[in-house]
Order: sequence, then structure tokens, then C-alpha cells
Amino acid sequence: MIILGLILLVVGYLTGLSLLYYLGGLLLIVGIVLLILGSVGRPVGGRKVWF
Repeated sequence: MIILGLILLVVGYLTGLSLLYYLGGLLLIVGIVLLILGSVGRPVGGRKVWF
């Protein structure tokens, strides 16, 4: 999710499409929050471990 957010952020910036730019930023923030929650041991989405 973080990588997809970065890609959309760069593509939106280069093409001037503000929708892609904001969507990429949103995905980046959500991905970082999920990464932090998962690294501190909190269950994300009702599951402790994703296989």
C-alpha cells in the first residue's frame, strides 16, 4: 500500500492530476499507519498475523 501510494503520488505530481496526487497521499498515510500498528503488535483488521 505504501509503494502504491508513492507511485500514485509521483504520477499525480508529474501529470498534474490532483486526484491521483491526493489519492496517493491518502494511501501512503494509511499504509504507514497500518505498518506502525502491525509493528507494535496490535491486531489490524481483527487478525494478529496475516499469512
